[in-house]
Amino acid sequence: MSPIIRFDCVSVTAHEKTILSGISFEIFPGEKAVLSGKSGSGKSSVLKTLLGLHPIKSGTVYFQEQPLTSSSIQVIRTCTAYIGQEPMLGAENVRDALLLPFQFKAHRDHRPTEAQLIEVLQRLQLPAGILCQESSRISGGEKQRIALARGLLLGKKLYLLDEVTSALDTESKQVVFDVFSDPHLTVLSVAHDPDWLERCDIAIELEAGRLIQVKRHGNT
Repeated sequence: MSPIIRFDCVSVTAHEKTILSGISFEIFPGEKAVLSGKSGSGKSSVLKTLLGLHPIKSGTVYFQEQPLTSSSIQVIRTCTAYIGQEPMLGAENVRDALLLPFQFKAHRDHRPTEAQLIEVLQRLQLPAGILCQESSRISGGEKQRIALARGLLLGKKLYLLDEVTSALDTESKQVVFDVFSDPHLTVLSVAHDPDWLERCDIAIELEAGRLIQVKRHGNT
């Protein structure tokens, strides 16, 4: 089996400053990986580089064994759900936020039914009534779960998560853990949460933009 994501000695600069230096790792389909390290170590920069938001100075990023190019970036973005600490829902109420991607031609024929909306919300322990709530009036933790619900409705298989459990209580975190236990979902995350780190197959530790170590299932 080939890796779904592979960084091969990747270096990235931004504003004339090196933010990633010689990073190499690989993630296989279905694996859950976490980027760890101090603030400013380059964790979020790895996610942004994969999405084509940072130009690569040297080395190569591969997605499904294809090098990252202007055309393959679109393939990555089509397959990927990115969920940050404070997701932008992009609509006035929750129902419209969930249905927003289905206004576009690529997803128009797969618009979910009301029953499907309620089912995915229940899976994330969100009440059906939240569909009518204004996006500006829901909590950060609810926004994260709604963004996740949108990814699930779209059938995304790769999730880039930036501190998605930071605003969740213990019960809500367990719900998210259960969702991502699905072997069909691949995860590359940024997290400091010890509970999240324990549940990941791979821990990628960074320091000052450099790779310190990669641990798989407790082995270096």
